[in-house]
Amino acid sequence: MTPGPVVTTSATLAAATAPFGLPSWTIPVGGTLVLLVLLLLSGFFSSSEIAMFSLPRHRVEALASEGMPGAETVRELKEDPHRLLVTILVGNNLVNIAMSSVATGLLALYLSQGQAVAVATFGITALVLLFGESAPKSYAVENTESWAMRIARPLQYSEYLLYPLVVVFDYLTRAVNRVTGGRSAIETSYVTRSEIQDMIETGERAGVLEEDEREMLQRIFRFNNTIAKEVMTPRLDVDAISVDDSIAEAIETCIQSGHARLPVYEGSLDNVIGIVHIRDLVRDSNYGGNDDVDLEDLIDPTLHVPESKNVDELLSEMREQRMHMVIVIDEFGTTEGIVTMEDMVEEIVGEILEGEEEDPVTQVDDRTVQVRGEVNIEDVNDALGIELPEGEEFETIAGFIFNRAGRLVEEGEQLAYDGVEIRVEEVENTRIKEARVHRTEEYETDVERPPEENEIPE
Repeated sequence: MTPGPVVTTSATLAAATAPFGLPSWTIPVGGTLVLLVLLLLSGFFSSSEIAMFSLPRHRVEALASEGMPGAETVRELKEDPHRLLVTILVGNNLVNIAMSSVATGLLALYLSQGQAVAVATFGITALVLLFGESAPKSYAVENTESWAMRIARPLQYSEYLLYPLVVVFDYLTRAVNRVTGGRSAIETSYVTRSEIQDMIETGERAGVLEEDEREMLQRIFRFNNTIAKEVMTPRLDVDAISVDDSIAEAIETCIQSGHARLPVYEGSLDNVIGIVHIRDLVRDSNYGGNDDVDLEDLIDPTLHVPESKNVDELLSEMREQRMHMVIVIDEFGTTEGIVTMEDMVEEIVGEILEGEEEDPVTQVDDRTVQVRGEVNIEDVNDALGIELPEGEEFETIAGFIFNRAGRLVEEGEQLAYDGVEIRVEEVENTRIKEARVHRTEEYETDVERPPEENEIPE
């Protein structure tokens, strides 16, 4: 009887080709263990990316200063964020490709080549998405700090191990960015100024911040973009002392004005020669024991700054030179007003009222405020949630009214602008002292209509 053909299956071939005489099950079991290790490495690299780049630099510095284990390594890695990202991507892609290759090889022992490729592709994709990406990254998001410090040292070892590949791909990535004109976003700040402001507003809506805290934080952001002209006390409101006045007259002027410090001028207010403090006046007048002391002997020097001076820089200069008042001048050297330390503090903490001084912005109702003419338009906008524009020629509500009217206005006159109605309440000589601003229910572009009685024509 002639023997039939011998049929060799993949399983039989696997058993026959098992190395070193090992049992047939060593190849699938060993391959499965390799896949598990590679899957763990995939999760390690994926979670590392989230943990390392979600941890802000300022927090890393704080943890390092506290001596937290692993924080110093995290700081070293984040000193070159581009290199760190390339390390993670190289490691992650290597293990994912290796997983696909090993899985295909294992399945080829039991399936046809086409079947093995199809099953390995979809199977490994599902495993990587679930256990190599989704779950590890979710864990890293919830435990950013602790996980970043825990994986910092292994990640550093990975950078050493993959150093040749990391260097090559780091160089190639930077070269491609130069050719395409692109820039690696990983090297820029993860949080911008506008994003911080959005977080402040979100914090108030979520109840994390109080309204006054939110307003103070926003004023801090605006402070750096504010100039002396916007915070100064205008010339018309400045009380001053002539250098020819006696000490008694100077004391009386200080008392009547309600201010402890006043500028001293020679000839006119355009020639301010310094500042005098009522403390020095009273001390030398009543306790000095010297009748020959003149007002000029008690004058302290001051700064003359342009109206375009940044208040952030001005505050630093005033602190360095220990000055509490400076004189603001225009391009022709004419005195425009004065800026005190209190004026700049008020830009951050809000209006500081003394005695019976009235609030410059009084809330009449949800849609209406009564404001003094010198109030900044920005404060009116914040109070009513509107968007009256500022111009190069004006920053105050009085300046806005004059700009829209194109002439002097009288009490009782009113104007409308994009759903906002403004009524002039008080005028002193040519100056607008008070105005009432009302946000209409139709807060949108006004429909053109004939001006009513006493209304300022557009």
